[in-house]
Amino acid sequence: MNALKLAALLLIGAGILALVYGSFSYTKDTSAVKIGTLELSVKEKETVNVPQWAGVAAIVAGGLLLAMAGRRK
Repeated sequence: MNALKLAALLLIGAGILALVYGSFSYTKDTSAVKIGTLELSVKEKETVNVPQWAGVAAIVAGGLLLAMAGRRK
């Protein structure tokens, strides 16, 4: 499998995941206060929403790349 087909399949997979889940979250550690040896840290949960058009665009771009990879042979 060449690099173009692999990139196309990754784009299609990412687009499908974006449409199915719609968002992802991660935890960010921040140091709130540091006084001598005492340190208070805060864990913040951040959520990133992925627009539907981005998922559709990734699937279309992956499909076009896959079609181009098939024609190159």
